[in-house]
Amino acid sequence: MQEAEHHDLSDDADYAASQQQGSASMMRCDSGKRSSSSEPEGAQIVYLKDNVTIHPTQFASERISGRLKLIKQGSSLFMTWIPYKGQSTNARLSEKDRNLYTIRAVPFADVKSIRRHTPAIGWQYIIVVLSFGLAYPPLYFYNGGVREFLATVKQHVLLVRSAEDSNVFLVNDFQNPLQRTLSSLELPRAVSAVSVPSTPVSVGESTSNQNEERIDVSASVPQYNGRQRLKGHDPARDISIQVLEKFSLVTKFARETTSQLFRETHNNGFGPLERRNSNQSTLDYSHKPSDYDEDVPIQHPVEPDPLELDKLSLVWGKPRQPPLGLEEWTSFLDSEGRVVDPKDLRKRIFYGGVEHKFRKEVWALLLGYHTYESTYAEREYQKSIKKTEYETIKNQWQSISREQAKRFAKFRERKGLIEKDVVRTDRSIAFYDGDDNPNVNLLHDILLTYSFYNFDLGYCQGMSDLLSPILFVMEDESESFWCFVALMERLGPNFNRDQNGMHSQLFALSKLVELLDSPLHDYFKQNDCLNYFFCFRWILIQFKRELEYEKTMRLWEVLWTHHLSEHLHLYVCVAILKRYRRKIMGEQMDFDTLLKFINELSGQIDLDATLRDAEALCILAGENGAACIPPGTPPSLPVEDGSFYNQQDDEAL
Repeated sequence: MQEAEHHDLSDDADYAASQQQGSASMMRCDSGKRSSSSEPEGAQIVYLKDNVTIHPTQFASERISGRLKLIKQGSSLFMTWIPYKGQSTNARLSEKDRNLYTIRAVPFADVKSIRRHTPAIGWQYIIVVLSFGLAYPPLYFYNGGVREFLATVKQHVLLVRSAEDSNVFLVNDFQNPLQRTLSSLELPRAVSAVSVPSTPVSVGESTSNQNEERIDVSASVPQYNGRQRLKGHDPARDISIQVLEKFSLVTKFARETTSQLFRETHNNGFGPLERRNSNQSTLDYSHKPSDYDEDVPIQHPVEPDPLELDKLSLVWGKPRQPPLGLEEWTSFLDSEGRVVDPKDLRKRIFYGGVEHKFRKEVWALLLGYHTYESTYAEREYQKSIKKTEYETIKNQWQSISREQAKRFAKFRERKGLIEKDVVRTDRSIAFYDGDDNPNVNLLHDILLTYSFYNFDLGYCQGMSDLLSPILFVMEDESESFWCFVALMERLGPNFNRDQNGMHSQLFALSKLVELLDSPLHDYFKQNDCLNYFFCFRWILIQFKRELEYEKTMRLWEVLWTHHLSEHLHLYVCVAILKRYRRKIMGEQMDFDTLLKFINELSGQIDLDATLRDAEALCILAGENGAACIPPGTPPSLPVEDGSFYNQQDDEAL
């Protein structure tokens, strides 16, 4: 597919007009702030906006308002957002919680893109995506000002609009015409565009209802030591704007570490699974992660774990059982095929999973495609009805002519993304291996049909990872589609454009770690890791790229039982972090080092031990753990009749 071109904002009348507003705003800020005693010499506030708000959850009472600033220091531009203090008496969000979202002096040298969203009804907001993949929570402009913000940015850094999405603005995309030429040839190119200050800068910050505080800009500036960061063109890293928003974990380290892992070394074949020998050399392991807590030299003293996992699991975590077999499976059914005791069946699956030969029947029940009360005959009848319905939806895009497609930008965009993704999805397993593989074509057709079924959500990168095991198990196009629909009713909020579903889960994870391992939580806080973005991929695609294929399917069917908790995946995250806490804290990992380490755990996690730990943590946390998770946090519980869940609107707060 031909690479999209980019055009400058200057040929957009809307932004040409707003540029004048930005100039006026900058002049007002300069005249009002230049002489402030709190500003160091040479630092200028070129943009300031009050009542810019973050929505941690869907509840209006938990919104956090603050002041957004653009600060110019030398040739560099920085962005800060500081929440107001004492603005709310809401008990659910403490001052400490609100400080989790503080943005302290982010240099635009590290910003990849800015997405603008202007709904017909509601507030405008922007999402700032960093060059190493992190996406900050959406910033809502209650009193307008998005155009002025972008115009001010454009006056100080290179800002171009993406032709793939008119609401995405790329920052420092090209340094000069030579870079544009190199990019068109798909050659490696440098991405560092703006010089960073060599001396520390302090910028004063005062907001309503708070004492004056000082922000150390230099603390947010990465040290390059005069070296350029290089990024080569790699099909596995050919990340569009959507990937930067959805996979908000890929730093400069993780791109290098995981690209080969995704492409070559993740041997997801079904059956006896062994990692390829090349995986060890690619990741340069000197020991297995299971040995981390035993053999690594600890450089710093580590505060003891208040809950020792090994002892905790012996008390609370029950031993894992063999997968559910034929004799046991039939014992749960009556003569007509109804499940006699759904709760007991889910509990049995929770402790052992299901033998592969029965997954097709069991997954349809766990996902809600069929009800537990349905008979064999009723399930067969529903299959025929749903197949006809699927064909009707599929025909909507199959009937689009070339001439119509030329006038249907959204269709072309989604189709192009899907075509890129499916040829990179699980090609290391036999089911999807080889050229012209019909199963790869089925992935494409199901995903494109889903984008018409749920047109508001459409297609986002990562969905192909969720569909792949379903198609592998169901081996039927229509049934795979409807099971995928059911799964997306639970996980759809993970892919909402404002990332509210993801941020809600990351917020809940931070509260669970604080509850279950306060020393580890304090360590993350001290090292600016409290946003838990290093766990983003775990949650987004449910550990799909952390485990071998068979283990992924076993984990998913355990999670789908909703035994003990609908949010067991968060306790799985806590269990993994606690298992490696001694290495993380002992080696004083910062965010980038931690993210590299987390990605190197891919394929090395002991699933049975992790599930046992997660079960023990969930039981121990009890009601206090449930209280850490805001209501409505994905995934939602299935309704009693087994029908599909209510879809959360992409624009819902």
